[in-house]
Amino acid sequence: MTESIGSARLDRRGLLRGSLATAALAGLGGTLAGCATSGGGQVKQETGTKSADNPFGVPDGSTIDAVIFNGGYGYDYVQFAADQLKKKLPKVTPKVTPSTQIAQELQPRFAGGDPPDLIDNSGAGAMTFNSIQDQLEDLRDVFDANNYEGTKISDTLYPGAIEAGTFGGKVLEVNYVLSLYAIWYSASLFKENGWSVPQTWDEVIDLGAKAKAKGKYLWVWGKEAATYYQTLAMESATKAAGDDFRLPLENLKPKSWSHPAIQNVFKALETCVQKGYFKPGGAGTQFTKAQAQWSNDQAAILYPSGAWIENEMKDQTKEGFEMTGAPVPVASTSGEAMPYNAIYSTAGEPFIVPKGKNPAGGKELLRAMLSKEASANFAKTKLAPTIVKGGIPDDAFGSTALASQVKMLNDAGSNTFRFTTIGIYGMNTDQLVVWNNFLSGKIDAKGLTEGLQKIMDKVADDPSVKKTKAT
Repeated sequence: MTESIGSARLDRRGLLRGSLATAALAGLGGTLAGCATSGGGQVKQETGTKSADNPFGVPDGSTIDAVIFNGGYGYDYVQFAADQLKKKLPKVTPKVTPSTQIAQELQPRFAGGDPPDLIDNSGAGAMTFNSIQDQLEDLRDVFDANNYEGTKISDTLYPGAIEAGTFGGKVLEVNYVLSLYAIWYSASLFKENGWSVPQTWDEVIDLGAKAKAKGKYLWVWGKEAATYYQTLAMESATKAAGDDFRLPLENLKPKSWSHPAIQNVFKALETCVQKGYFKPGGAGTQFTKAQAQWSNDQAAILYPSGAWIENEMKDQTKEGFEMTGAPVPVASTSGEAMPYNAIYSTAGEPFIVPKGKNPAGGKELLRAMLSKEASANFAKTKLAPTIVKGGIPDDAFGSTALASQVKMLNDAGSNTFRFTTIGIYGMNTDQLVVWNNFLSGKIDAKGLTEGLQKIMDKVADDPSVKKTKAT
């Protein structure tokens, strides 16, 4: 596995949290921002005695209230860490509660000044980060502490893991999962049909014709995840043009979506739509059902997603599927800013500790999660690496998807990249409409471009939206 994720910053929920979620919940931002824990109803912060085994001073007899997004990775891995914590601090009671609607359930608690001690702020119902960042603990001391094996936590992590959660000089998130984005396919199906994984968009279109000849579609999409194809396009364009494309886009500049690099990808996708290579009906299909049309029915042969896809679809994947990831296609295998094997990889699944009742407890549970044992448990049960180095054996626990992640990271080396701000402005709800229309063939690449730019210009021109400079 690569030693560098430092240049990568597409978090695991870049689509669902940063795009789907923050967009959907943008309206909550003002409410949450106006209801800081310093307002009425704030509870008194508990404190205890600090020691080597209790570096944050979790009070004896206290409860650690953790609310965890119950999505693609479930929440049992946090319960595993909580059980480890209980062994170390037997007078403390960790309480791990799953949630699929983080903002909906936690907004009243933030408003009342009584948020949980630890939150996994992920999923389609995540809180808009910009609206709550002033209410969060600085987690720098978590990384400065020793893990449960006695090693300083910051020394056990992949490079870039801390920076992925740093905002304005403060560490406000611990992004727990090392994730990457790719196009996913069935290695067994490809072998059976003699297909090769496409490296260029011309090869993608050629493969579409071969799939169609076999009665299959090339791509499939679901209504809530139509913008997965936006991320695919952004990745490919970044590999083609580097920061010349990425920085104007992330800094909300006019005509960002008209850059030739992204236009080439839009035109390729438009060709796929026009040739009938997308399975019809995606705009009316729930996204996991659409994904099952790929992983179980094999009606389509390619799907763009993050590394969580194997775990998310483990109950809806055909036996012998051999799920495998590959870098996204490029316009050309020569002359691009980055090579074909460059990937978008970063630390994701953001955990936050509010300035609430027991922040020491929230930090202690994070310390438990960052132990070698808890990290290895996550990799084994979720088939994805955490930001803690090691823990994945050579056979990748028998997972072809996890093995392919390791290969992609190794092949990419230093050729990784990230998007730092594109997901924080809550544009995804509007972008989903445009993308569903495009993939359904209702608008062309020009309409897609105009629609996305209009959404971006609205945010850029809104003085009430706090802007974050991308670098």
